[in-house]
Amino acid sequence: MAGLTPETPTPTALTVHGQSRVLEVSFSDGAHFRLPFELMRIYSPSAEVAGHGPGQEVLQTGKRGVELTGLEPVGNYAVQPTFSDGHSSGIFSWDYLYFLGAQQDKLWADYERRLKEAGMDRDAPMPEKAGPACH
Repeated sequence: MAGLTPETPTPTALTVHGQSRVLEVSFSDGAHFRLPFELMRIYSPSAEVAGHGPGQEVLQTGKRGVELTGLEPVGNYAVQPTFSDGHSSGIFSWDYLYFLGAQQDKLWADYERRLKEAGMDRDAPMPEKAGPACH
C-alpha cells in the first residue's frame, strides 16, 4: 500500500461504537481519532466512491445514518468495513485511517463545499446508478 513504511503509525486499538456511529482508533505515535461512520463511507477509498482517477469521484449523499455492520482485517496493513447500505469494497489502510482522522475537519469542510457546488443535500438519497456498477 502506498504510504506504508516502517515509520507509518499503526493502530494500537480499534473500537467500534455502534450507538454513536464512530470508529475509535488509537495509533502507535499517540494519536487518537474518532472517525464517524458517515465520514468513512463518504470518503471510502473504493473505486465505487473514489473513481478510477482524479475527477471521477462520486459525491455520496444520504449516509448520515449509515452503520458499520462488519470490520474485517486485511493482512497487517488495513481493515475492510461493511456498511449498512451494503457498501463493502473499500480497503482502509492504516495510513488512510490516520489521514481521515488527522484531516477530519478539512474533509468535512470539503464535503460541505462539494455538496453546495452540486446543489445537493447531505441527507438526499443517492441517485440511481446508470449503466454497469463499478466495484
